[in-house]
Amino acid sequence: MSLRTDLPEGVTRETMDVDVLIIGGGSAGLSAALHLAELREKKNLPEQMIVVLEKGHEVGAHSLSGAVLNPRALIELVPNFKEEGCPLEAEVTYDAVHYLGEGFNVKLPVTPPPFKNEGNYIVSVSKFNRWLAARCEAKGINIFPGFAAVEAIYEGDRIVGVRTGDKGRDKDGAPKGNFEPGLILKSKLVIFAEGTRGSLFKRVSEKLNLRDGKNPEVFEEGVKEIIQMPPGTVTPGQVIHTMGFPLKKSIGGTFIYTIPGDKIILGLVAYLDTHDPLLDPHRELQKLKTHPFLREMLKGGKVVAYGGKTLPAGGYYSMPKLFGDGFIVCGDSASMVDVQKLKGIHLAMKSGMLAAETAIEAIEAQNFSAAKLESYDGKIRASFVNDELYRVRNFHQTLSQGVLASLPMIALQELTGGRGLVDKMTTHADADTTERVVDVWGPEPWEQAENQLPKPDGVLFFDKLSSVYLTGTMHDEHSPNHLILQNAEVCRSTCAPRYKSPCTHFCPAAVYEMIESNLQINYTNCIHCKTCDIKCPFENIDWTVPEGGGGPKYTEV
Repeated sequence: MSLRTDLPEGVTRETMDVDVLIIGGGSAGLSAALHLAELREKKNLPEQMIVVLEKGHEVGAHSLSGAVLNPRALIELVPNFKEEGCPLEAEVTYDAVHYLGEGFNVKLPVTPPPFKNEGNYIVSVSKFNRWLAARCEAKGINIFPGFAAVEAIYEGDRIVGVRTGDKGRDKDGAPKGNFEPGLILKSKLVIFAEGTRGSLFKRVSEKLNLRDGKNPEVFEEGVKEIIQMPPGTVTPGQVIHTMGFPLKKSIGGTFIYTIPGDKIILGLVAYLDTHDPLLDPHRELQKLKTHPFLREMLKGGKVVAYGGKTLPAGGYYSMPKLFGDGFIVCGDSASMVDVQKLKGIHLAMKSGMLAAETAIEAIEAQNFSAAKLESYDGKIRASFVNDELYRVRNFHQTLSQGVLASLPMIALQELTGGRGLVDKMTTHADADTTERVVDVWGPEPWEQAENQLPKPDGVLFFDKLSSVYLTGTMHDEHSPNHLILQNAEVCRSTCAPRYKSPCTHFCPAAVYEMIESNLQINYTNCIHCKTCDIKCPFENIDWTVPEGGGGPKYTEV
């Protein structure tokens, strides 16, 4: 099944010509746009038409992150960022790492270097990106929220623009009375900055073989809550990471940040190359709050916000070819995340800024060929983006072998600048690592305490549907289903008996349900994490962009 693109009789698509088209209004895309506008001013170049497409109903609506910001790139982009009102929640003044066992808690006597955050800031990425967007618009940059890029336009292998999605189609794809055809935007240069598992760049990279010779992309899934605590109970600026409980069959960890207003940000991240078909990060986050360490910390608190997303974990060896005729890719779409530190905002920003510098050179030369844009790759390799990713190039692959088993190798990698004993270590696509339920859990998986959800109370503990409500997610229920199921029979006859339908567990938004042996897709719940596109054992679900403006409405997280 594919989404319809035919137009009613007499209706045509409007074509707009632009100079630089940026796909994605996140930290990478907005940094690229802002830096490009500033470089244009400094060089006194003719006015350029710069357009940013953002699929959310506003910039920041789909922005979710671990939210500790290394200000390294921000200092370069906006040196006086504090005076300019950058929405920083708190400067980090305390950090610690704890190991949580069943009923006990051990604080590490020394915080390991990767977990030290002195000089960093706790931020809401949603607020931060809205601030960047306001600066971009002040420079004359055109930001189009609610416009989802659905198709790249080619001339041979050269990308010359994109088509945006139609609005006002019914569930069957037929035009409704409010139908609006998508736009065709022709551009000299397209910068892909879609974020994690960018749906458009995924197809571009497949068509142009941009990942040939690279490790497969691998991902982690994160879920996060903001908890409102009683007045006077929270000291802002604390960053605490924990390992151990509640994860047993999967690798991952948790983070705790404190911000002004007596709020605590609590999150859990799990590797998606787990063997466990019943992995459910939302359930694990609820279980985390039952630990005595968290129960005491969260006493009197109430969950006020929730979100979920995936983040690329493959890093250096999973980075695609970064350029081609008419295009550049940056940020999370290019796997630019330091998975050891769980930080990628500053890398996304810096890569966007380097994309802007390459764009200016191309504009001056009026040459947007791959030969000209290749300098972007050199800029990345000469920057701290490359340095940070190269240092942890084998980290995910090693930790995936288990926390205790991996410790000696991780220590050796620290001593050898990331090499360890083997370089390069390979990865396996997350979809290929799932094992049968009976092999992981035995014949009675639901009898195991680890698979039980703590009783929801609507205050500190929630079921998935109640959590989704806190995201503000909205999709037009009369629009086409953007989650394309390739073969329903596979779900019924193979996936359910063998794996117990992993999508009904790993999805953090209760999108998938098995009802009388049939998979039901509640696509209006989708919060755009894209885990289903990544972790389905049969790669049977294709996440495509919904009608522009649909999805979560993050404001705080």
